[in-house]
Amino acid sequence: MRKSDSFREENRKSGTMDPYFDPSEDERESSLRPHVLSEFQGQARIKENLSIFIKAAREREEALDHLFLMGPPGLGKTTLALVVSSEMGADFKPTSAPALDKPKDLAGILTTLRPGSVFFIDEIHRLKPAIEEMLYIAMEDFELDWIIGQGPAARTVRVPVPPFTLIGATTKAGMVSAPLASRFGISLRFDYYSPEELELVIRRSATILGIEIKKDAVSRLASTSRGTPRIANRLLRRMRDFAQVAGKDSVDLDVVKEGLSRLEVDQLGLERLDREILKAIILKYSGGPVGAETLAITVGEGVDSLEDYYEPFLIQAGLIARTPRGRVATPQAYKHLGMEYSVENGRLQF
Repeated sequence: MRKSDSFREENRKSGTMDPYFDPSEDERESSLRPHVLSEFQGQARIKENLSIFIKAAREREEALDHLFLMGPPGLGKTTLALVVSSEMGADFKPTSAPALDKPKDLAGILTTLRPGSVFFIDEIHRLKPAIEEMLYIAMEDFELDWIIGQGPAARTVRVPVPPFTLIGATTKAGMVSAPLASRFGISLRFDYYSPEELELVIRRSATILGIEIKKDAVSRLASTSRGTPRIANRLLRRMRDFAQVAGKDSVDLDVVKEGLSRLEVDQLGLERLDREILKAIILKYSGGPVGAETLAITVGEGVDSLEDYYEPFLIQAGLIARTPRGRVATPQAYKHLGMEYSVENGRLQF
């Protein structure tokens, strides 16, 4: 199995929908994660409100209310959960929904939490119904329903758990059941980062990694990072590699241009598969509409990765539109690929 394929398989099992997410790189990126809210770059609206909620909870000496974090992958949901734990001075217990296979898995975690602990569940929309129902009571009453015995002799007992803060993160908020979503006291939606915000992320990461990078190189990287800090940090590390092999002491604009070209990342931050998706819609389906499953098969990608990783940015960039009948390429997509768009029928003119 190729390394890239192994990443995809591991990500499928763990619930991570970034197809190029490398767990080993995530370990290295942990050194770049901020530990306090003041160091967390971007998402100003979220930080402003969250700082108030944290301060109030600490003054009352209570566990922070449960948090629901929504947004595309790579925007900092896990990082913010860690920051909340640090700001509250609480233990941090992370897991992912696919890892919670049976109710006893959830019970085993909840019964070992300390008062005020932060319990983080990534991709919470993938929880099984039986586990979700157990979680309801734990979130509201800080108790667990546990069945003792079997058959007619079976009885239910309630096991107390210490007050805790559940932080649920998801890339698919619409797939979280209404009963579960309603039990979160704080809901926060992450937006894509602006180039200016990503410049701050890149400069901070470069300082931590000991990388000297020129101002114009920072700007170019920020504009091609798809509004996503994880991608910005990944590209920064790759540019460091290119600069090192080229014998340069710093990352300059020439290094970034050459590096992005080698990585097949264009001026909008589109990768090769992004462009293949656009070309498939335009050339094979006359500009659309085309369904997600059909499109995924055409480009050889999983439906989850298509919908969670590629599509959100292509929509945000105005290159495709989702309609009731399927995905449609916009005039901007034709222009970006250097193709002619016909206003009359939306199809290529040869």
